[in-house]
Amino acid sequence: MMTDWDNISFIVRNKNRRAVFEALENPKTPTNLSEELKINIGFVSNLLIELQERKMIECLSPNEKRNRFYKVTKEGKKIKQLIKKQLFK
Repeated sequence: MMTDWDNISFIVRNKNRRAVFEALENPKTPTNLSEELKINIGFVSNLLIELQERKMIECLSPNEKRNRFYKVTKEGKKIKQLIKKQLFK
């Protein structure tokens, strides 16, 4: 079972993963994130899969082949708050 600290460590140990996670204040597509963060679209997609596997984010349009929207889950919001307020300001 993952602890909050496991999830915090997972997010902050990779600058691109953290950037993608923090950029999801509102639902966004991989293309939106790639353009906003200047990160390769394929890499963004891989980061989204990793975050989704950890239940930090969810896909709002899983049946779509393109333009899938992602948002932070309740668990992800909790981790985001811990990162912002407690650890890495």
